[in-house]
Amino acid sequence: MSAAAAAPVRRRTDPALQVPSAEALDARILDAIGVYALDDDAFLDLARELFAYQVGTNAPYAAFARAQGFDANRLPDRIERIPAVPAAAFKDARLATFPPARTAVWFETSGTSRGGSGRHELDTTRLYEAALLASFDRMMLDGGERLRYLNLVPDPHERPHSSLGFMLGVVARERGDGRGGWYLHGDELDVDTFAGAAARARADGAAVCVATTAFALVALLDALAERNANLALPAGSRIMETGGFKGRTRVVERATLYREASARLGIPLDAIVAEYGMTELSSQYYDDPAGRDHIEPRVKVAPPWLRAIVVDGDGRPVPEGVVGAIRHVDLANRGSVIAVETEDLGALVAGATPHTSGRRLVLFGREQGAELRGCSLDAETLLARRG
Repeated sequence: MSAAAAAPVRRRTDPALQVPSAEALDARILDAIGVYALDDDAFLDLARELFAYQVGTNAPYAAFARAQGFDANRLPDRIERIPAVPAAAFKDARLATFPPARTAVWFETSGTSRGGSGRHELDTTRLYEAALLASFDRMMLDGGERLRYLNLVPDPHERPHSSLGFMLGVVARERGDGRGGWYLHGDELDVDTFAGAAARARADGAAVCVATTAFALVALLDALAERNANLALPAGSRIMETGGFKGRTRVVERATLYREASARLGIPLDAIVAEYGMTELSSQYYDDPAGRDHIEPRVKVAPPWLRAIVVDGDGRPVPEGVVGAIRHVDLANRGSVIAVETEDLGALVAGATPHTSGRRLVLFGREQGAELRGCSLDAETLLARRG
């Protein structure tokens, strides 16, 4: 990333720009989540206040920001200029705005060949839970209905530091019918129990949501193919797929995966929805509902408190339609860092829909040579074990 010492700044000289407390920030962010609205000017104002708070309470991030010419009195004048830490920085430093004794929950980032994993620590789960439920309600539920959640993701009782498991635990608790379950235990996929749960859902006429990593879904479909079995889930069922098409053992094309899942599970293609998130973020992107009638390309939309920025190799924002590395500015990351840069490649595209008022995001995978990471690493060994 290029240094931004010469970038324009807005000095914090008037009372309106005094650094707010964590409680005041949380209240404002929760308000934005509750109304599911935040225009560009309001986003920038809140982002600048959050940045000022974080450089005053998060020493590693403050040092990183100072190296780029910013501090609590020299604030970026555009969200594109907010210093974004590399996602890998969570492995190198404790990036938190509160002392360790106040940690309420922490999520483990994916371990890689680089040597170990990192932590994303939260001092409260209020923002995280409010953000994930608000997005899930709009992107996965049609009208507040309660589904039965058949989860092919880490069980939060077994993996309490999995952000994906935590997310689906909240969803199942708050939006489920109380009769779902977890069918991925360590590296083992419990196909028989999953099939039994699917049969009970059919008998009950209960629509289900299969929440799954891409590679756990591949393992399930492989097992069903070996048995020459289909599950025919009830009408209204859907799949939430959490990414990870390229693995260490094989490559799975999205079109192939979705068509096979539709055929084996009896779910329409437009009811298979990809979610894109990271352990280092508190918010998620989903496939734009306006484009789910086709498999490729799927365009991601962000909730109002999350913005994507695409940059070139020197850290400079690129125009719409140009592929680069993705930065995320996430206001729900109050307890850590507001901006995170990833090794994922993408491009911004124009076009407002009922679900977004600004630019949307198309994903193109990972930078060449980038470390393997992400939720699907939890299930990749399933494929290796299947031979």
